[in-house]
Amino acid sequence: MRAAGAARGAALAAAAVTAVALAVAAWRRARPVREVLFFPSQPCCIEALLAEAAEPGAPARPCPCPLPSGGTALSRLVRRLLSARRSLDLCLFSFSCPQLARAVQLLHRRGVRVRLVTDAQFMGLHGSQIGRLRRAGIQVRHDQHSGYMHHKFAIVDRRMLITGSLNWTTQAIQNNRENVLVVEDAEYVKAFQDEFERIWEEYNPANYIFFPKGSK
Repeated sequence: MRAAGAARGAALAAAAVTAVALAVAAWRRARPVREVLFFPSQPCCIEALLAEAAEPGAPARPCPCPLPSGGTALSRLVRRLLSARRSLDLCLFSFSCPQLARAVQLLHRRGVRVRLVTDAQFMGLHGSQIGRLRRAGIQVRHDQHSGYMHHKFAIVDRRMLITGSLNWTTQAIQNNRENVLVVEDAEYVKAFQDEFERIWEEYNPANYIFFPKGSK
């Protein structure tokens, strides 16, 4: 009897520990994201992140390159982007980082709706990834005026905002003092989503004016 009681007690204790662990895990998953990333970021390898996102649950295939694969500001930014399941809206002044372009392309291939707004004067510079993304079938729109489209933000699944001073260029990522805020806050996300939709419609090619009014 005493042994049976002890066994039942141990089983109940184990069940209680498991329940607490599950509750803590659920609480952590439910917590809104609040993260600040500071750059410059040391060069890193994102192959493992891309492989994991392309084939969830597949055995890990370590990359033989000597670069670190995690813990850097860049790898954390890539991980946030790869969490997209439905949509990714990008509003970027300059985009020339191949690693970030690969992450965006992967999401597109996975069926995530990707839309990109960028600056007309910088989209064609040497090293720009805009052409590569367009050729992959990603929707891209740009401005048609003399001022810069100088925003630098992304919205993941209409729930997570990524914004800050960082241009998505290798120069900025590896050499500049920059900041990125990652936040799940409905009020802030809505404000940026509304701005994105306004610009997206303004930059609709159907609205472009190629010749001044009154010209012949």
